[in-house]
Amino acid sequence: MTQVAIVYHSGFGHTQKQAEAVAAGVARVAGAKAILVPVAEAEARIAEINAADAIIFGSPTYMGSISAPFKAFMDYSSQVWYGRGWKDKVGAGFTNSASQSGDKFNTLVQLTTFAAQHGMIWVGLDLLPGNNNSKGSVNDLNRLGSFLGAMAQSNADEGADKGPIQSDLDTAAHLGQRVATLTKQLARAKHELVDA
Repeated sequence: MTQVAIVYHSGFGHTQKQAEAVAAGVARVAGAKAILVPVAEAEARIAEINAADAIIFGSPTYMGSISAPFKAFMDYSSQVWYGRGWKDKVGAGFTNSASQSGDKFNTLVQLTTFAAQHGMIWVGLDLLPGNNNSKGSVNDLNRLGSFLGAMAQSNADEGADKGPIQSDLDTAAHLGQRVATLTKQLARAKHELVDA
């Protein structure tokens, strides 16, 4: 069984919905299981995270950056970093903000750098940008045009029952499915090398 840990922080519920969509995407892949880990539980559940084959990180973008609770988790992971506990695990990321841009790219860069410091193998989106021509719409996958990870936008004056919109959740699910698929392929290739 391929285990994919989804470690996330959600201040108002929007990023949690995105995390749940990522988990639904993982579940589309036979033999893959998603483990949702809110950062408030990450320290207590670090053994589960460490045992996962892939880790997908999710944080809202606050003031052009990852959230403070997610940064605390990053700092906590330094003991794992020192022991190279996540080396060669698959990593990916997602983020949400109220603005269309909201400097979400900066958050994904931070998550990518974090994964690189741990020696992880980063998986981005394989989707072309949506909603970028006269025939496009907000219903397109990857409507916010990200390559490093899944982006979502939720209106600041509405709760998680109203956002992110379905296309952003579908994009998150696509990322989860992609990570699970590639993680299984890497595990198979690793076993074939060992057996050769």
